[in-house]
Amino acid sequence: MECQRDKKGKSRLILPHDYCVVDIETTGLTPTESEIIEISAVKYRDLRKVDTFTTLVRPEKKIGEMITELTGIDNEMVADAPDVSEAILRFSEFAADDILMGYNVNFDVNFLYDALMKCYGKALSNDFVDVLRLTRKALPNFERRSQTRVAAFYGIPIRGAHRAETDCEICNAIYQRMREEPCIIEWTKGRTSV
Repeated sequence: MECQRDKKGKSRLILPHDYCVVDIETTGLTPTESEIIEISAVKYRDLRKVDTFTTLVRPEKKIGEMITELTGIDNEMVADAPDVSEAILRFSEFAADDILMGYNVNFDVNFLYDALMKCYGKALSNDFVDVLRLTRKALPNFERRSQTRVAAFYGIPIRGAHRAETDCEICNAIYQRMREEPCIIEWTKGRTSV
């Protein structure tokens, strides 16, 4: 059952110069049944990287083999990592009131929102930009728009994908390409949200 996120930020259709790219790794696909095992955020000012936050997160349950195969994160790696309450607070302080950006970012935002709400009763109210949404407009005939497939299409290196900080860097590289696409420039002109 999907939980209500009344104070969640809005999806924005804009091309910001200042933002925070975010990516998480989790033990599954739903915030109610899965846990965050890594959080990364990369802060940009005037489209330039200025700061990075990354942490592994110690889950309450063991990480399954399939997740370890996908992410490279195993139970030994997270044994001494901060728990979600410490990690989400540090992330929230790092992101502050920045616009969040990510690839299929609603997934990440929902996990982060729920963790912040559960641990501190505080909403993650940052507005966000979904780079996947931009790629749908720029590449309408492109099948299966996974971040790695779109990155490969644009010649963006994908080594180390499925680790949160690397995924932030890949996402930002795709965003930089989207900013150059004439259809994206036109589509976002004069728009602020949907």
